[in-house]
Amino acid sequence: MDLRNTIEKSFNSLSAQSSHSIQTGRFPRKIWQQWACSPPSFAEQEVERAKSWTESNPEWRWEVLTHATALDYVESHFGSHALNRPDIVEFFRDINSRIIKADLLRYLVMYIEGGVYADIDVEALKPIHEFIPDGFEEAEIDMVIGIETDEPKFKDHPILGGLSRSFVQWTFLCRPRLPVMMRMVENAMANIQQLAKEQEVPISQVKMDFYQIIGNSGPGLFTKVIMQHMEKSNSQKLPITWDIFHQMDQPKLVSRVLVLPVQAFAAGQTHSRSGKTHDVPAALVKHHYEHLVSGTLLAKQDRTP
Repeated sequence: MDLRNTIEKSFNSLSAQSSHSIQTGRFPRKIWQQWACSPPSFAEQEVERAKSWTESNPEWRWEVLTHATALDYVESHFGSHALNRPDIVEFFRDINSRIIKADLLRYLVMYIEGGVYADIDVEALKPIHEFIPDGFEEAEIDMVIGIETDEPKFKDHPILGGLSRSFVQWTFLCRPRLPVMMRMVENAMANIQQLAKEQEVPISQVKMDFYQIIGNSGPGLFTKVIMQHMEKSNSQKLPITWDIFHQMDQPKLVSRVLVLPVQAFAAGQTHSRSGKTHDVPAALVKHHYEHLVSGTLLAKQDRTP
């Protein structure tokens, strides 16, 4: 059977399913991805990776937002007839960087929809139900994330410092309407608006290097906002530092955020005790680093697919 027909059939079937009720205590059974084009135009490698998600999670709806549909999605959910956030719609319309748009879109979609977000170059190695290990109750978790980089010895490095301790942003699971997701959007907007002010240019002309993107809208921001949320939300009001995640071998639940060890979402990086390959029992996904949005040292420039 033609691969594209297979993926289209799966997509159409899953899209017909009704939205999952939050009242059940389960995460919405949705998988969200984004790419330059729609599934019928996927290259073979994108088809195969999409199938890794749909075939191992047949009860989950799968959907892709494209460059052509992203703005329509933002306008329909954040426009005047929905959440009435014209600031978000205007910002998304004005920003030109594909990387920043991709960062924002994942936060916006996850705020509205919840479910799993995965970059298009991420392959599912195991079913999503294994994201929550035995011993943890789904109803007690709002978000599932994994460690990407755990190299605190570089925290004071002038270049690598901001990348030395971070959570994976290319794959995560969350519930809809989490305030932490909206804070990511608002903080990213504020950061970039401040840069525009400093550069004395409109939002559409802001210039950022790789490291600024990481910190202002990408994994650096993602990590910072989640850490702030953990500290603000824990019942003991204890300070949350990276020390509790350093060299972590077992999942930890902090302020309803389940943090998985580095090998879960980021195996085979050759640093952070992640191993040399993805061939480890703990690996849940495989990131192929082929269509980089942000999040690794390899993403040195804004690549428009």
